[in-house]
Amino acid sequence: MLKQQQQVQSPLEAVIMDWAGTTVDFGSTAPIRGFQALFAKRGIVITEAETREPMGCEKRQHIEQLLQMPRIKQAWLDKYGQQANADDVDELYRQFVPMQIAAISQSSELIPGLLSLLAWAELKSIKIGANTGYSKAMVVGLLDSAAKQGYQPQSNVCATEVTKGRPYPYMCMTNAMQMGVMKLASCVKIDDTVPGIEEGRNAGMWTIAVTVSGNEVGLSLSQWQQLDLSAQQKLRVKAELKLQRAGAHYVIDSIADVIPCLVEIERRLAAGEKP
Repeated sequence: MLKQQQQVQSPLEAVIMDWAGTTVDFGSTAPIRGFQALFAKRGIVITEAETREPMGCEKRQHIEQLLQMPRIKQAWLDKYGQQANADDVDELYRQFVPMQIAAISQSSELIPGLLSLLAWAELKSIKIGANTGYSKAMVVGLLDSAAKQGYQPQSNVCATEVTKGRPYPYMCMTNAMQMGVMKLASCVKIDDTVPGIEEGRNAGMWTIAVTVSGNEVGLSLSQWQQLDLSAQQKLRVKAELKLQRAGAHYVIDSIADVIPCLVEIERRLAAGEKP
């Protein structure tokens, strides 16, 4: 009864969040390990910077984009005597799925601050959704691990469940439909990648980008904490600028900093503003 009395209806209907780098896996390391292991198995070394460039996309599309990068494209040609074709992409993706599942299982810890957000949202009756460039098969263990840590989104949508992944808005729109949202302009998309922010903007939602915990900085929490303040700021600013250019309404270090942004969005919605 006390809990119900404390609930306050918010003008915000829903918050939809990415997984790796936003709510779990500080530094978004699992996809990196998966893609590098995949290409290494085929005798081609890809760098972390190359691997991170298409991040946020559906993973088969990610493989296609990697293969179109000039250096990797040439390395494949040198190795196999011809350009990679659709059959090669299909085979790479088939091999990638179990590698990615294994990598995700090692990187499913919740990012600090998420549980505080969930408690805040529950008091205001704000729905929580999630979406990802991972396939449905890849997130089975992740959903279970997150639930054991206290995170169970009311809707989860994978890129393989819609006709087009990010930056198309279809995952966000599916989240909204599954949660019974009335107004897309009363929703917030939180993500650590350019395609993820573009997805939210294309859905007509408010967008919040995370930098330090995500793909653009690309360091684990312990690696980040080992840097001096000057090095941290250099990486933070570079990530902020990229995500601001993508159209993010707000840019923060991590999910731990998101509640003040949501309060500000509530105020703006109450005043009649839209994204």
